[in-house]
Amino acid sequence: MAQTVSFRDLGIIEYGAAWALQEELLRENLAIKAERYNMPAADHSQGAGTTNHLLFCQHPHVYTLGKSGHMENLLVNDARLKDMDVSFYKTNRGGDITYHGPGQLVGYPVLDLELFFTDLGRYMRSLEEVIINTLAHFGIAAGRLAGATGVWLDSDIPGKARKICAMGVRCSRWVTIHGFALNINTDLSYFNYIVPCGISDKTVTSMEKELGYRLDEATVADVVKAEFAKVFNAIIFESENVAI
Repeated sequence: MAQTVSFRDLGIIEYGAAWALQEELLRENLAIKAERYNMPAADHSQGAGTTNHLLFCQHPHVYTLGKSGHMENLLVNDARLKDMDVSFYKTNRGGDITYHGPGQLVGYPVLDLELFFTDLGRYMRSLEEVIINTLAHFGIAAGRLAGATGVWLDSDIPGKARKICAMGVRCSRWVTIHGFALNINTDLSYFNYIVPCGISDKTVTSMEKELGYRLDEATVADVVKAEFAKVFNAIIFESENVAI
């Protein structure tokens, strides 16, 4: 059965504000679930249901460190970050360190996986499939790297593997936050100041670098949204509430 997903394009938004919005949506869904769990089984159909969300945005320059990450993978100190005008956040998502910035599509699905499937591994593979299918639409052959999350190019060629989309999520009572970051026209030089995702022997790339020209980011976002609907069997509708 297809699930409905409310979509919002947040535009360019500071990382902390986007994180706070996700946490708010998470709390709302968890409160609904807690209320339903406390109802007699016969009354569950009378309770309000959770709401699925898909948020798209771009962030000003920022490095984010996952809860299992290592500070040594940030290769610059606070003074240098200030000089570069780059923010830094320790987050509660999985994964290590990554970069967000202009020219990158960041997607934050806030989904109640009990409405889809209760399998976090399958969820991550599904997110990867969304991006793999999107890249194929633009003529870029992408896939997975064994033992790692995200989407990669030439993952089966020694010394050639490069990441084009990073992923990291948090899941609480089967409600997700955080998500993926697809490099479209990203300035890849910012990755030189970190060990991306804690993997030192692999490189990072972008759609622009692979194709040799800048892409229309809105067009790429539309394809990602369409592929998300296909992979997750979702009906996506534009939220009337576009402000935060």
